[in-house]
Amino acid sequence: MSNGYWNNTAVSPASTGGFPGGYGYYQHPTATPLPTPVPTPFVAGASAAMPPQVPSGSFVTPAGGNVVTVPATEESYVENILRLNRGKMATFYMTYENNREWNAKVFRGIIEAAGRDHIIISDPSTGMRYLLLTLNLDYVTFDGPINYEYTFNGQTITNQVPLTPTGR
Repeated sequence: MSNGYWNNTAVSPASTGGFPGGYGYYQHPTATPLPTPVPTPFVAGASAAMPPQVPSGSFVTPAGGNVVTVPATEESYVENILRLNRGKMATFYMTYENNREWNAKVFRGIIEAAGRDHIIISDPSTGMRYLLLTLNLDYVTFDGPINYEYTFNGQTITNQVPLTPTGR
C-alpha cells in the first residue's frame, strides 16, 4: 500500500500503532547507531573556539565573515503611500464578495492612519470613523496632488523629482 510519500512499502496500522486507514508512521527496519563522540583533550591556556558575535538582523558567511544588513527603507506599498498622505481627503472604492446587501461600497474621508492590512479614515461631515481592510480595497482617488516617494537604485524618487529622459 502506498501512503503517498517516498515509502511505498505496505505498513499495517496495527503493527505501527497508527490509525485505521493506513495513516501510521513508518518504522525503519534497521536502526542506524549514532557515531560515538570522540573526547577532545583539554589543553591549558588554549581558548575554546567561540562562535563569532553576530549583530541582530545579520548573518555569517560560510567563510566566517559577518554580513550586516541595512535597514529597509519605506517601499512603494499602498499603506506607505497612504501614510505619506495623512490628513488628505480621499475616496476609497471597496469590493465585498459574496455579500447580498452590497457588493461594492465607496467611502470618502480624511486619511488618519494606514497599516499593513487596514486604513482608518474619518468623514468630516458626519464625524464617523471607518476602519477599512486593505483586503477589500480596489483603488483610491484624491482630489489634488498626492505625496509619493520610494527608493529605486539608491535614489529617492518623489513626485517632486523631475522625470529624466531614458535615452530611447
